[in-house]
Amino acid sequence: MKAVASDACGCFPTGRHYPGIAHLLKVVIRGIAEEFTADDIWDEIPIALLDVETTGVDASSARVIEVGIAVGKKGVVIARYNWLIHPGCPIPEDSSAIHGIKDADVASSPRFEKIAHEIRTALEGCVPAAYNAQFDRAFIHNEFARANIAPIAGVANSPGLRREVDWLDPLVWARDIQSGERSRTLGDVAARLGVKLEQAHRASDDAEAALMVLFALGRDPRVPRSYGALVQEQRRLGLLQADERRRWKS
Repeated sequence: MKAVASDACGCFPTGRHYPGIAHLLKVVIRGIAEEFTADDIWDEIPIALLDVETTGVDASSARVIEVGIAVGKKGVVIARYNWLIHPGCPIPEDSSAIHGIKDADVASSPRFEKIAHEIRTALEGCVPAAYNAQFDRAFIHNEFARANIAPIAGVANSPGLRREVDWLDPLVWARDIQSGERSRTLGDVAARLGVKLEQAHRASDDAEAALMVLFALGRDPRVPRSYGALVQEQRRLGLLQADERRRWKS
């Protein structure tokens, strides 16, 4: 795991400033991709936002049937990728009802292991991201584990495939910035921000919309500008939100 010790600004996580103690503080930032520094401006480095459509919701047993990746920088989409994938099993009707993908649509599509190297290449040199990242990350990591794709000798694996690298997650920021809203689904958050989402629950459309949502939310003054601070604050917010959901369920 990459942990970066960064000079602090004399501020504690609360944002309160304590003059004269900056030289005493070191902030350890974990989860950033080694290709970048903690001080990099996060929206000026390539971000690969990934979205998957699947046969179910359990990443340990359900399979990926579509992958979409939108790569962006400075608020602009610079590359788009999409793959339909044969899951090796029938697609349940309740899953098809959500994304509209049926067995016939993937009948001639490749299995995941055949296109895994293309996905890995698309993620290279980019900070990984996803809307509700825990879901998409689990599916992609499990599919790569099943495919048993060997790493390229002498080359670090793509950041999105390294378990120590945190994924950026627009949903965490939407829950904080739009806390007064009842719904934080991608479609509703995108609509409030004026981001177009033409075909919800299709991987490439969701990926591009979620990327633009991330850029839009990132213009809020509560969102840190540096990559390291963004990851650190997202971790803090994510833990608070998880605790809140646990209390609500109990």
